[in-house]
Amino acid sequence: MSGNRETEFARRLAAAARQEQFLTVVSREEAQAAFRAAVPHAALPPETVPLAQSLGRVLARDIASPIDVPPFDRALVDGFALRAADTEGANADRPRTLALNREILACGVAPTLALAGGTATPIATGGVMPRGADAVIMVEQTEFFEEGLAIEVSAPVRPGQFVGYAGADMASGETVLRRGTVVTAREIGMLAACGLADIEVLRRPRVAVLSTGDELVAPGEALRPGAIYDSNGAIVAASVAENGGDPLPLGIVRDDEAALEGALRDALSRSDLVVLSGGTSKGAGDVSHRILSRLGEPGILVHGVALKPGKPLCLAVAEGKAVVVLPGFPTSAMFTFHDFVVPLVRALAGLPPREEEAVTARLPQRLTSELGRTEFVMASLARGPDGLVALPLPKGSGSVTAFSQADGFFAVPAARAGLEAGETVSVVRLGAGVRPPDLTIIGSHCVGLDRVVGLLAERGFRARTVWVGSAGGLVALRRGECDLAAMHLLDPETGGYNTPFLEEGMALGPGWRRLQGVVFRAGDPRFEGRTAEAAVAAALADPDSVMVNRNAGSGTRLLVDGLIGTGRPPGFWNQPRSHNAVAAAVAQGRADWGVAIESVARAYALGFLPLAQEHYDFAYRVEDRMKPALAAFLSLLGRPETDAALTELGFEPAGDEA
Repeated sequence: MSGNRETEFARRLAAAARQEQFLTVVSREEAQAAFRAAVPHAALPPETVPLAQSLGRVLARDIASPIDVPPFDRALVDGFALRAADTEGANADRPRTLALNREILACGVAPTLALAGGTATPIATGGVMPRGADAVIMVEQTEFFEEGLAIEVSAPVRPGQFVGYAGADMASGETVLRRGTVVTAREIGMLAACGLADIEVLRRPRVAVLSTGDELVAPGEALRPGAIYDSNGAIVAASVAENGGDPLPLGIVRDDEAALEGALRDALSRSDLVVLSGGTSKGAGDVSHRILSRLGEPGILVHGVALKPGKPLCLAVAEGKAVVVLPGFPTSAMFTFHDFVVPLVRALAGLPPREEEAVTARLPQRLTSELGRTEFVMASLARGPDGLVALPLPKGSGSVTAFSQADGFFAVPAARAGLEAGETVSVVRLGAGVRPPDLTIIGSHCVGLDRVVGLLAERGFRARTVWVGSAGGLVALRRGECDLAAMHLLDPETGGYNTPFLEEGMALGPGWRRLQGVVFRAGDPRFEGRTAEAAVAAALADPDSVMVNRNAGSGTRLLVDGLIGTGRPPGFWNQPRSHNAVAAAVAQGRADWGVAIESVARAYALGFLPLAQEHYDFAYRVEDRMKPALAAFLSLLGRPETDAALTELGFEPAGDEA
């Protein structure tokens, strides 16, 4: 055996003396360019997996919620459902007495009794709000009266208090997760809340991992004299998994040309990418370059890169798959692995480039906090004029989307009652690969915008959308917190949409037209066959007719205010933040009418009486017009593929309108 080894060693020395292979050193940039030109750094095809197996996977398509979450208006605390108007003026000296209805709304119990004025219904956290109720009071803030047949309320309750509206978290048809999102526990929670059992994800790249060298011994085996344990194989396999790939450890291959060629051919047949460590240097142990030259075209791309450490790196392509031969020394191997292999693995898996775990960002507005308690604030990141901006997310603790939409969180110390606008915070990232969006859009939600954002993603730009209403979007744009304000604001004086609200230095990107109207349950004689104005007049004259309103600051609220004037009909203080919540309230019988867009009415099988063709547009700062992501978004407006997508959803593209 000793003689055979000496003979093999002598043969390799002779090969080196004949200079069978020399390193042709190129720059790092040249090597990367050659590698990317020969090997597509693109995501692999999708596959469908059970929800329980989707952890760590990358979504292959946008996911829209098939239902409203929550699917009904619900109580956020244990207490009593009531009408806020019944508590006006209540104080400790003059409490309001409310009779208790003979119904207890536990979780999962559908209400059977409508709530009349002067009454209250016991309700548990998560219970369905009964018809007629617009607020919940905590049980701790009441006193039982008349042997438990009534309660006393000693403080006024505001409309909407402790009520979570239908679709407030996720609206039916709303895009809740984007293609390219990495599925973590929080995304699994969202998908489960939507009722989805199977998820379409990108296939993970299978990465064959081999080590070569007669001196290598697998961990756990006895270490013979002159040998070392193979650490590269374990490190590379772990790094592959850490970056979204499925490692296929194929063990150690001895320094034998036939054995190594057989192992490489086997690896190519079983994987998407092959990583071999060892056997790249100009010394006698190098046989891999000869094998790679005959495995298939184009063969070796680069053999030698101007790196320290990492000069002997070898990059090749065989059978359409990348083969990367790393240097044998662990430091060199891992340096070159992270510089060349990690970007490819992450690209094949559909993952973004790796980023740091924490960043500093500016807080754009004052944030209050409870003194004496450390508060962790979920935040999304946006690019402001002076660097990163940390935008606290508005959704509360009952929301499953707040965690998903967050890029990270920052802490407000217990000794402080809040943070001031302009302060710098350290945002701790939630998961590897999270990065600020290329474009931040704040304002009014529309499923049409979801589709346009998807088209933008196909052009390589990531957009973050935050729904706070049209007026809130304009305020955010003014403060520099976003790139676009999505809006549909009607000026009652001029009858014009959006343009009258622009400030100096702002411009408007024309979006599309949405038909707003009165929604009602089909067959209701108060609405069926009438004009919208006549139907609303009839509803206002009927004391048993319950409306569902919209939140102040929304474009729809301005339309509603114009319809009802100064009146405050039953249900006025029920003010959800979306068209879906309005439709859900009517469809489920908690209200009789409201104002929403036609596409939502169709989705809920509701009657619809047209009111106005509103303009849904986008305000932006003129000075930002040529920023790549903003310019790409604006260029999509009016394009044939965009118009076709909007028309399919039931909207009318604005074309070249200003």
